[in-house]
Amino acid sequence: MIRSTSPFRPDAVLEKFAAMAERSRAPDGDWQGDGCGIAWRADNEQWHAHTSLRPIWEEAMVFSGIPATTACVVHARSASFPDHKNVPDFNQPFVRGHHSFVFNGLLRNVSMPFQVEGRIGSQKIWALLERFLKGQDPAKALNILVSVLQGRSQHVQALNLGLFSGARMLAFCNYAAFPEYYQLYCHRTPTITMVCSEALDGQPFYPLPVNEVTEL
Repeated sequence: MIRSTSPFRPDAVLEKFAAMAERSRAPDGDWQGDGCGIAWRADNEQWHAHTSLRPIWEEAMVFSGIPATTACVVHARSASFPDHKNVPDFNQPFVRGHHSFVFNGLLRNVSMPFQVEGRIGSQKIWALLERFLKGQDPAKALNILVSVLQGRSQHVQALNLGLFSGARMLAFCNYAAFPEYYQLYCHRTPTITMVCSEALDGQPFYPLPVNEVTEL
């Protein structure tokens, strides 16, 4: 997730992210090449997204077509199951109106007392968050989501969340294993703020606080 005080072209950062994603491996050795998505915030504060079934490092030609923006979210996907691959709707970021959302993690045996929209876990988590965002402060909605998921899951190996609500940028990082993979990192200057799953080349990053919703 990237936010800037003035419009910027995200090409250079996206290229660094793509190179990082190509090198990265999940704890089970899986790659990050099961699709990708890039979302950006327009002048009218609405979010737009480009998603692809190709690995992000094969989408470089798209980067130059993204307009200057003050906020951008990018996601590289590692599908949990073979039958969850090659479905465009499964690719993040998920966007609607003034909101853009990304998730990474692993939750086992989640049991909810009501039906939740979505075919896979990330879609269901987004549907839950949209429910909690209605008439609710975004930080409070994210805290409610975390509480529900942690309380309704038999095991949470990791739960990483990123949310843009208007100009507000929020993140949550928590894991029970594999900190080298699941820890989130932050980079801040007077003009730009970034949260990423790894430190990108050439820029100083520090670990994001764990198990608390952080507004940046």
